[in-house]
Amino acid sequence: MTNQSVLPESPPSVATDVVAWVKKNLFDGWFSSLLTVGIGFALIKFFLSFGEWVTTKARWDVIPANLPLFMVGRFPASQYWRAWLIAALLVSVGGLTWGMLTLSNEPDGNHQIGFSRNTLIGLGILAFVIVLLPLPTPNKAMILGILSLALGSCFLGRLGVRKLPIIGSVVTGAWVITFVLVWWLLAGGFGLQNVGTDLWNGLLLTIFMASISIGLSFPLGIIFALGRQSSLPVVKFFSVAYIEFFRGLPLVGILFAAQVMLPLILPGDWRIDRVVRAIAGLTIFTSAYLAEAIRGGLQAIPKGQIEAASALGLNTPLSLYLIVMPQALRAVIPAMMNLFLSLFKDTSLLAVVGLVELTGISRNILANPNFLGRFAEVYLFVATIYLICCSAMSQASKQLEVNLGVGKR
Repeated sequence: MTNQSVLPESPPSVATDVVAWVKKNLFDGWFSSLLTVGIGFALIKFFLSFGEWVTTKARWDVIPANLPLFMVGRFPASQYWRAWLIAALLVSVGGLTWGMLTLSNEPDGNHQIGFSRNTLIGLGILAFVIVLLPLPTPNKAMILGILSLALGSCFLGRLGVRKLPIIGSVVTGAWVITFVLVWWLLAGGFGLQNVGTDLWNGLLLTIFMASISIGLSFPLGIIFALGRQSSLPVVKFFSVAYIEFFRGLPLVGILFAAQVMLPLILPGDWRIDRVVRAIAGLTIFTSAYLAEAIRGGLQAIPKGQIEAASALGLNTPLSLYLIVMPQALRAVIPAMMNLFLSLFKDTSLLAVVGLVELTGISRNILANPNFLGRFAEVYLFVATIYLICCSAMSQASKQLEVNLGVGKR
């Protein structure tokens, strides 16, 4: 029996794969072909009509004319420098944190401190769009400067972790200091002009309230998730009651109760600011959902992990801190990010209770006689802002999953 050599087959070309996929999924029979052609025609017509409206019919002058209102609302114009300084502080600390989180190890053990080509291309496109926007030249220079600051702080964060691993604890303290500085810059006092919370409007209020609510709901969610898993009946009952009660109420009802009913049950000399009441409503609502997401992560941890920690001599708090919680939180990053995205978008409901955040300031602008009927332009711009912010949060979550190896065995 003669041995015949088998020649290796060349892989199919990309073009062949694409054509085969199109035939199988889009033109597999007369009904599928008809459906594909019909939907394609409708989409083309829609995008052509939308493009014509955007370029010829839409009156976009409402956006640059009211851009300060969209961004900071009625914050005093003479104090805009404080808003720019807040943005610079947040971008600096956020860039340092992002640089630490996205640090990846190369096969040779060296740390990658550069930026990917796609990231640089995206930032270049963003800078080009900023230059083309109808903004005053000083504002364009400030935005480009903040963008450069983000890149520089991210680079320093990666380089700092490589040279000084203890920098992680330094950045944690920097976030606490930044929060205090942001509150001081917003509210004033101690040498700065006082600015009441009724003047915190627009995107400034949206980001502020979402950030504080996320920061507060995260530890509360962990506490109630652990409480629901507790063996102590009182702790477990209270945690279950809290979670089920606030998950069973609509957010609008909680916000309404925090704004209207809470002052009625407090002593007469107690005055809680409306912004603080809204933050409390968002926090208790989100923490109830977050507790259930974290509980799912806790249940996914094998009991052998806890037993191994006990065998090493770790007590319960150390086992939770060093062994259980890191694995549980790592497993539920997508679920937590979904809740944080929902919280960011749910800030639009604050307009119902009288807080003029991004959606509320849009209503005020549309009430101006000079901009009546500009609903499509205004709300499309607001939707774009929400889309950009949520997409950035989503990409950060995906990158964090990649660096933590989520989904890999």
